[in-house]
Amino acid sequence: MTTVTAPRSTGETTAPAARPARRPRGRRAGGHERGGRLAYAILIAAALFSAFPFYWTIVAATRSNADLAKTPPALLPGGNLMHNFDQVLQQADIGKALLNSLIVSGSVTVGTVLCSTLAGFAFAKLHFRGRNALLALTIGTMMIPPQLGVIPLFMVIAKLHWVNQLQAVILPGLVSAFGVFFMRQFLVQALPDELIEAGRVDGASTARIFWSIVIPVARPGMAVLGILTFMASWNDFFWPIIALTSQQPTVQVALRQLGGGYVHDQSVVMAGTLLGTLPVLLVFGLLGRQIVGGIMQGAVKG
Repeated sequence: MTTVTAPRSTGETTAPAARPARRPRGRRAGGHERGGRLAYAILIAAALFSAFPFYWTIVAATRSNADLAKTPPALLPGGNLMHNFDQVLQQADIGKALLNSLIVSGSVTVGTVLCSTLAGFAFAKLHFRGRNALLALTIGTMMIPPQLGVIPLFMVIAKLHWVNQLQAVILPGLVSAFGVFFMRQFLVQALPDELIEAGRVDGASTARIFWSIVIPVARPGMAVLGILTFMASWNDFFWPIIALTSQQPTVQVALRQLGGGYVHDQSVVMAGTLLGTLPVLLVFGLLGRQIVGGIMQGAVKG
């Protein structure tokens, strides 16, 4: 018995192929958004607005006080920079101030990063009684104005005979509640529990786990906290002006001595400010790209 198949009709029509979906305007291949002209204009305006104070510092540092008093003031740099720098060196011991600020800021940065990483690791991954209450107490200290502790702190350093000595500025800043909270939040996300459990299975102690596992994972967060701490310590004025004098100044204390007289010389003050700002810009320029690269490379995929 044979079966006969009906011939396929030649008049059969095929459905037209679906057109590819039109890509929305402003979207590139791969899902990346492409900013329009308005977005770029807003970003450029914001960048110029943010950079103008530093540009004005440069202009004022290269002009005389008479030029700054004119209406309208000069908006282009002048040729008075070296004279203003010479006045800065005569009115304040800016070299010693830069060295003191470097010692203070470097010591505070190293201590804060190390202590904050240790405490952040304990709050993030170690289980002990009262952990949540102690963390809440640590965060709560961030709500207390630092001015409330100035008198007791000054009484302590006076009893220790640390007035006008750098340790009076270094030791109170070695621990930061913000740093502890920052590193705790970073390690909660970046440090898997499996790594710690693997270290304990291999017989590593808590100290060995911290140095061999936690530190490499926490390096990007430590870099960010380090540069934030360095900039905050370098720019601190409130406590150094209380604990130190003009004989042992930091940069911010030394800047207070500039431009004195019957007429306040703004050009000399701006020249000193420019000198005090350059080390911070240098540190940020050297470490900024490394910080961003470290964050991208140190991310742990879940």
